Amino acid sequence: MKMKTSMDFSLLQLLIMVMSILCLMCSSLEFDPVDNYLIDCGSLENTTIGDRVFLADNLNSTQRVFVNTSLESIPSTYSSSLYKTARILNETFKFTFSIKKQGQHWIRLYFFPFSNDFFNLSSAKFSVSAQNFTLVKNFQPLNATSVKEYSLNITSNSLVLTFTPSATSFAFVNALEVISLPDEVIPVDVGIHNLRTQALETVVRVNMGNIAVLPQNDTSWRSWEPDERYLTSKNLVQFVSNIRAVNYTRGGPSRNIAPPLVYGTATRLQSENDPNTLANVTWSFNVDPGFDYFIRFHFCYIVKGPSGDLLFNVFLNSQYVFKYLDLNNETSNVFGAPFYMDFVTRLDNRHSIGISIGPTDVRNAYPDGLLNGLEIMKISNFKGSFDASDVEIQSSSPGSKPKTWLILGSTIGGSILCIVLVVLSFLFCRSRTRAPVDHSTEDHHTTVGSTTEEKQSIISNSNMGYWFPFRAVQEATDNFSENMVIGFGGFGKVYKGVLRDNTKVAVKRGLPQSQQGLSEFKTEVEMLSQFRHRHLVSLIGYCNEKNEMIIIYEYMENGTLKDHLYGSDLPNLDWRQRLEICIGSAKGLHYLHTGSQKAIIHRDVKSSNILLDENLRAKVSDFGLSKIGPEIDQTHVSTAVKGSFGYLDPEYLTRQQLTEKSDVYSFGVVMFEVLCGRPVIDPSRSKEMVNLVEWVRNCLRTRDTETIIDPTIVREIRSESLIKFVKTAEKCLEEYGVDRPTMGDVLWNLEYALKLQGKDEKTRQENEISDNQLDNSVLSTEFSMGSMVDIAGISMSKVFSNMVKAENKDSCDIC
Repeated sequence: MKMKTSMDFSLLQLLIMVMSILCLMCSSLEFDPVDNYLIDCGSLENTTIGDRVFLADNLNSTQRVFVNTSLESIPSTYSSSLYKTARILNETFKFTFSIKKQGQHWIRLYFFPFSNDFFNLSSAKFSVSAQNFTLVKNFQPLNATSVKEYSLNITSNSLVLTFTPSATSFAFVNALEVISLPDEVIPVDVGIHNLRTQALETVVRVNMGNIAVLPQNDTSWRSWEPDERYLTSKNLVQFVSNIRAVNYTRGGPSRNIAPPLVYGTATRLQSENDPNTLANVTWSFNVDPGFDYFIRFHFCYIVKGPSGDLLFNVFLNSQYVFKYLDLNNETSNVFGAPFYMDFVTRLDNRHSIGISIGPTDVRNAYPDGLLNGLEIMKISNFKGSFDASDVEIQSSSPGSKPKTWLILGSTIGGSILCIVLVVLSFLFCRSRTRAPVDHSTEDHHTTVGSTTEEKQSIISNSNMGYWFPFRAVQEATDNFSENMVIGFGGFGKVYKGVLRDNTKVAVKRGLPQSQQGLSEFKTEVEMLSQFRHRHLVSLIGYCNEKNEMIIIYEYMENGTLKDHLYGSDLPNLDWRQRLEICIGSAKGLHYLHTGSQKAIIHRDVKSSNILLDENLRAKVSDFGLSKIGPEIDQTHVSTAVKGSFGYLDPEYLTRQQLTEKSDVYSFGVVMFEVLCGRPVIDPSRSKEMVNLVEWVRNCLRTRDTETIIDPTIVREIRSESLIKFVKTAEKCLEEYGVDRPTMGDVLWNLEYALKLQGKDEKTRQENEISDNQLDNSVLSTEFSMGSMVDIAGISMSKVFSNMVKAENKDSCDIC
């Protein structure tokens, strides 16, 4: 058995060697850097490494060339030849490079502290800086070869690397690289972090599958080390390889993001012998606390799960990075297509980063998960430094006590601030009395306590809502206690909070590594600041202090519509309640579409974005993806596709043309959710039932109407109400937007469906069976795909308007 394993591993190595040669041939065509400086420091002749030539540095003779006379001591590495010589610098010295192409560049510094009869380089101590960034500070290389790699955005015509020896010491360097990067490698920003204004230091670059990738097999000459030594439990994994399957598709990651040897190998959860395992595969990496870290996850669908799909969770320090990651879906069903995700995380008191993949809680989903590669890069701090001595770590120790002078200063400062805040609050309240009329039924006022950190004061801005100090948000959420978590989405966790005036709020805190970034944060705050409506969730305030993205809403006591329909133990909603929730949601969306000069398109209508207050009143939430509608002379807005899978308008999905009718389509999906009481996409069901919309349509074609209705309400729906509701939903789901109704028309039909249900409903026990059973003969003649019963010759929008005027008691609040 051992011999067979050894032979298999040898064959794997042979395959990788062959692929390496092919990759090298391909990579040479993939990227040709405009700036490409390779220097063998201290050498009197050029040094060739693979297909790269490191030039002799030819510096002036006052800088000493030091030749290693003990070559046997150099560890065997790809770049061993570069460590034979070094340039010793007894005083501050600057290497100047002319830059032809401004933008991101790699800077690589090679060090090996060898010694001979004259010098011991391990006694060197020095700093290195570039532009305004300190790359290393009081650096003392260990007794091993090392490459320090950095990414800098160079915005001038030259780059200066400055080596500064510490007092009574010296500096040295064995080799240097300065090369321009492909533009796609480092993103402009991730979340709230603009990476083009900061420098990055590579902490670790790992190839899963336990296979090293040498620089000659990477278009940017990056080195990828095997992952085995970082695994916390090696018995939980299997190393897999399918390099031939890697398929770089147009519009997806290219070889510049990662080479085939990375995407073609992976570490996978070993679950063949335990299909019920709940274990996660975890890697642990040592890091310096007090810094932000840029993390890139590499995935490639090179192996298929037992059910054909790969569905798993991804964690960063035990927090979800991606819940229910479906590689098949993320790669548009292209086997072998690469996929990557970027995140930024902050580490104040942690000395390690834990990365995990593991099974989901989806029923009948096979426990699985894989990871192909991982990159972790430290982001320079506000001082432009990567050194641990240049950070201030926030202490979270419950027993830590501030110094006496800090307490005294805080007390005095707090007292002064109290007086200032009272005056500001008075002026603020006066300004609020002159504010435009609010369309909601309630005003929201916020009282924030004073601390020494609140010198920015509470800002009232007509375009950006109310600003909250971070300390006030911490206090309201018990320092973001896990006990206060009430939800979790792509943006981050949602906490219940209580302000000092006992106002309950919902606090949505964006994770720095979340998929929704700064643009979504700004969009949501700006959108919510522009309008108020009883069926739109109200903005209380926001916080963008300390690199945080926090939005504070009114608290919705009964959570999401989704949670009341399925997936939780909350009480079931009866049919009348469901109709009223749909009507309220439609009112909110109708207001967005018609309440201002230009329509506002929500772009992410779904049941989890419809919230319910203590009276089960529906309010539409989450405007991070919202978009201002087209100009008067235009029919649509051309924009990238964003939204939630299963709810996306097919016309928008294929043409990237967004209109108000895109919201109408999504709302039609929600209506089917309400009727059926099940998820839009449910992988646990049989193939023909996975997609809710397709399943309902098929059932309606075969007149199997009772099957689709949520069993908890099937006996209470009147057939007339059901027919009107389903026809309306069908019309919303027309393939082309021009064939769909407006939200005003949808609203009219929902109101009509509620009237058809009757105002004096009896309980299920009081109803006669004959009244509760669905009349299939009626349904079969009334249901026809794409039809809607209208009042002949009368516009539904006009009828609805007249009905609103006539019924003051149940106004639609459209302004």
